[in-house]
Amino acid sequence: MAKRDFLTLLDTSPEEIQFLVQRAHELKAMQKAGELWEPLRGKTLAMIFGLSSTRTRVAFETGMHQLGGHAIFLNPDSSQLGRGEPVEDTARVLSEMVDIVMIRGDSQADMNTFAHYASIPVINAMSELYHPCQLLADIQTFTDHRGSIEGATVAFVGDGYNMCNSYINAAAQLGFNLKIACPEGYQPDPERLASTNNANLVDSAEEAVEKADLVVTDVWSSMGHEEETAARLAAFAPFQVNRKLLDLATKDTLLMHCLPAHRGEEVSDDVMDDPRSVVWEEAGNRLHTQKALLEFLL
Repeated sequence: MAKRDFLTLLDTSPEEIQFLVQRAHELKAMQKAGELWEPLRGKTLAMIFGLSSTRTRVAFETGMHQLGGHAIFLNPDSSQLGRGEPVEDTARVLSEMVDIVMIRGDSQADMNTFAHYASIPVINAMSELYHPCQLLADIQTFTDHRGSIEGATVAFVGDGYNMCNSYINAAAQLGFNLKIACPEGYQPDPERLASTNNANLVDSAEEAVEKADLVVTDVWSSMGHEEETAARLAAFAPFQVNRKLLDLATKDTLLMHCLPAHRGEEVSDDVMDDPRSVVWEEAGNRLHTQKALLEFLL
């Protein structure tokens, strides 16, 4: 089988995304039933972390263990990547030793270079441009509660950063209507937005959320933006997702956040624990969708 990478959602067809979500449902049911399934026995995943993580690391490491395989944690402090070894050299070396690599870092360009030189599958576990693994979990969570997301109305409120970019790709692939509300200066790249007819910028958070079946937000200051925090707090203040805003959506809307959340900033404290919030299940589904992805690529 030719090697496959998962660097953005566009690396998979709509049918393959639907397959991964359905497979995640099956793997979740198998785990809850206590069914042992170890198709990756003898396989090793290298996890390269240039940025810190809770959900990504735990989901991949636990998932690989549950599938019978093994995971190795690497970061700049514990590998030669932190001492200037070229990305392409590391890609070639790891291709001789492990079966698959996931990378969480701040450079999509470096991930693309790594994948080009690697002879094994490479997964984007988050970059400054995309977060495709999170989208698989979000789609699974929506499907669990509401069925197919095709034709649904989704509101993304916040920073036009990696999560927003991946929602634009998902809208193109899965046929839902995406309304995006971001402050001026923090909107997604116009060229990326123009890549699909399914995503549109709107003027306010209220316009985005009105009659939405799913409301999504993310932190206002992602890793690497710490020095901009004060300016961002001022710019994003009208884009907080609170109960007043959420009440503009459909009566059975869902609220998602990829976490960690800054309660009182992008989301009000009470909304996180609102019955419409599915953020904890969404986080848990990272395990099942990433297991499906590992199984698929290997």
